[in-house]
Order: sequence, then C-alpha cells, then structure tokens
Amino acid sequence: MSNIYIKSNSVEDWRTLLADCEKHWKTGYSAKSLAYSWEDRDGFPKKVRGVFDNCRFDNIESLELLYAFPEYKISLPGGIRPSQNDLYVLAKNNKGLMTIMVEGKVEETFDKIISEWAKNKSNGMNNERLHFLIEKLKLTDKKEKIPKIRYQLLHRTVSAIIEAERIGASQAMILVHSFSKIDSGINDFKNFANLFGVKVGINDVQGPALINDIEVYFSWVKGDEVYLTM
Repeated sequence: MSNIYIKSNSVEDWRTLLADCEKHWKTGYSAKSLAYSWEDRDGFPKKVRGVFDNCRFDNIESLELLYAFPEYKISLPGGIRPSQNDLYVLAKNNKGLMTIMVEGKVEETFDKIISEWAKNKSNGMNNERLHFLIEKLKLTDKKEKIPKIRYQLLHRTVSAIIEAERIGASQAMILVHSFSKIDSGINDFKNFANLFGVKVGINDVQGPALINDIEVYFSWVKGDEVYLTM
C-alpha cells in the first residue's frame, strides 16, 4: 500500500477511490452523501462540529481537523482485504493528536453479526482475523457477547487504534456519520459501545475506553439530510 496521497479537488476524487464505483456512488447512498458533507466546508462538517462543541469533553470541543483521507486502508492479519475505512481524519486538540475513523451510513448495516459472519470463514469463531480484533480490543473476557456484534464495528475501531499507535497518538475515535432518517443501526452501535462500558446516543460523544493505552471515544452524528439529494 502506498503512503503517498493526492489532494482532492472535488467529490469526484472520492468516487475514484471506491472499491465499486457503480454500486456505491449513488445519490441517497452513504458514500456520496459523506463526500459532499465533508467537502462542503473546511474543517469538520457543521453537524459534526456542533456535536463536538456541545459535548462534555474539552479535548473533543477543541478538536481541529488536520488532514482527511477518504477510503483509507488499514492492513489486518488474516483474510485477503484490509479494512477500508470511509474516511480517516487526523485531528489535534489540547491533549495532542487524535485518529478518527468515520463510517458513513444511510440504511446500510455494519455488515453481518459475528455469528453469521463466522459461518463463512475458516475456523469460524476462531478465525485469525476475528481473534486479532478481539485481542486488540481487549474483549477476550466478553467473548460470549461477541456473536451478536456487527463485524464492521470491530475492525473500524481497531483501525483507529492501529493508526493511533502508528503515529504516536494517545486518542482515537470511531465516528458514525449517519444520514438515516430513522437512525438505522443505532442499537447495534450502542450494543458495541456497551462492551466497553460506554453508553452513547444520537448526536453524542462518549468514552473514553482505555484500550492499549489509547483513549477511545464513540460518537454518532446525525448528518444533514440535504446531502442525500446530491
């Protein structure tokens, strides 16, 4: 994987990075809505900035976007493909650097629940990648709850932690930027955060959970529905 990145000039540059442009680049879908939302202004989108400014953490309120990388890939043990994150944001605040993995959503799920995902994988629940994700998230004592968790939430959060470790950041965040009118997937996200003793809601930032000496925050932001029409 190359570590050289080219500055985007428009949302069309995001389209070229998708694994399947024809399938995912459609009006009303998360990839296009997310791209328009983040390209619309410098820094964080208005809705994201508003949630950060009104949360109870001064280090979140003071976040400043440094760089953003669409379709950012993180290599993981096991499997063929890396974790391809919708958007990786490198930010800074009054405590230093923070890595933020942004997952755009409309009505899509966070992939299959682990019990279903494991059925099609070698070694099932003992799959190499799944074992790595559970170990990395320090969830070995919560294994009985893992089968009901959606796969994407595990590897997106691990992506944020791996990137934080790589650049020497002490903070990370998994941010769901949802454009769903019915908040599809919020219960799955809540159940995932609960594994770490974190209770998070809509337009909310909660945490941190201390994982591998990284302070990990969980956030769900309801995006502006205008981007569903672009």
